[in-house]
Amino acid sequence: MAEKISSLRESKSARWVVLILVSFTMMCMYYLPDAMAPLQQNLQSKLHWSATDYGLFTSGYGWFNVFLLMMVFSGMILDKLGTRFTGVLAIGIMLAGAGIKYWAIAGHVDGTYELTIGSWQVLGLTPKSAVVAGLGFALFGVGSEMFGIAANKAVVRWFRGKEMALAIGLNTSTGRIGTALAMFTPQPLYNLTKDVSAPVLLSIVLLCLGLLVYLFFNVIDKRLDKEESDAGIASDEEFKFSDIADIARNRAFWYISILCVLFYSAVFPFIKFATNLIVQKFSVTDTFAGYIPALLPFSALLLTPLFGGISDKKGKGASIMILGSILLVCVHLLFAIPSLNSFPIAIGLVVVLGIAFSLVPSAMWPAIAKIIPESKLGTAYAMTFWVQNWGLMLVPLLIGWVLDKYCIIGTITRVIDGKQEQLTQYNYTIPMLIFACFGVLAIGFAYLLKAEDKKKGYGLEQPNVIE
Repeated sequence: MAEKISSLRESKSARWVVLILVSFTMMCMYYLPDAMAPLQQNLQSKLHWSATDYGLFTSGYGWFNVFLLMMVFSGMILDKLGTRFTGVLAIGIMLAGAGIKYWAIAGHVDGTYELTIGSWQVLGLTPKSAVVAGLGFALFGVGSEMFGIAANKAVVRWFRGKEMALAIGLNTSTGRIGTALAMFTPQPLYNLTKDVSAPVLLSIVLLCLGLLVYLFFNVIDKRLDKEESDAGIASDEEFKFSDIADIARNRAFWYISILCVLFYSAVFPFIKFATNLIVQKFSVTDTFAGYIPALLPFSALLLTPLFGGISDKKGKGASIMILGSILLVCVHLLFAIPSLNSFPIAIGLVVVLGIAFSLVPSAMWPAIAKIIPESKLGTAYAMTFWVQNWGLMLVPLLIGWVLDKYCIIGTITRVIDGKQEQLTQYNYTIPMLIFACFGVLAIGFAYLLKAEDKKKGYGLEQPNVIE
């Protein structure tokens, strides 16, 4: 006899269709943030940027989220107006930001800019193209993080008490396909078009496609709302400002958030500089060097669902985060050793980093859903992403400054588009040690989280699936 399905979310096929739709949109969104990483040298050559200018541009992702508290407002909007409205709004904001970024990188912004407040030089002489591209990236970052928390809350809503960690892992890892494409495609696209802004234009097309798919998700999710309303199932309480204070008083929440910013600060900024690192240290071509960092998201694509499934059935979420952080430290320390410059070593280290990149998120995001009630989950994710954005904003700027200040070892002449160009050579040992330090601190906070869970009984070490 067929099992009677009492709710749309009890239908396995409906749950997985929802996951596919949300995850596909995540994939479209994830292309732009790293699309310029393989073209770092081309950007610096074409637009006359230094490594500091490139670091400033990549740090732009977090400007509005951090200083204007847009992440917190995004969480409020999500908890007040729901995942459907928030997701569509987020994609619209991303499209606007991507358009500004494209305009700046395409060469429509000339001159330099300097910002001084009194006697304090906030920003030295900087190409306006880097500043405007950074502002566009900042606007994109608002939409990107807003969609990220909306997607997480949507997945939690449909999979709570089911395969939640597996679903969140699949959602995250599918998004990483976009990151992998951003590693593989920009250099060939540039070789074909001779246009450094072409990957940004491609990202705009992907975002439009993602919007269409997300509108289809809205139709299904609205059916669930109607079904639960007809069944008399009460909806979650709407956002209250006291929710922020309640979340802020939760010590475990802060342990997870700080672990999050430390871990991701050693991964995402690394990706943005990884292609140039591999070119400089392992002496491979720009095109081929972009393929190696792409192994990281592909590893995450395969392994995050696996580790998420293990977490669902076996638990051990806090222990998984500790293991992932330890692997992170090992990878960056090995990258820092100058004598380890064999090409196969680079491939192996990136694969191991991909394992770490799979372990921590597969346990971290479901852990937040265990310690925070669903009615406050959007705000909690937003606050976590806000903390994370401090790292995503400051660390690329720090790495770019360190490279220019302490790591220049000479110049090399290369032919680019038929012209001889002088390119700066860097030693990446110090940046790798900085990333390793972030990993060491992440291990400490993972242990603090495990101890807090043992004290408060959040169930982070317990399975997610309710039998």
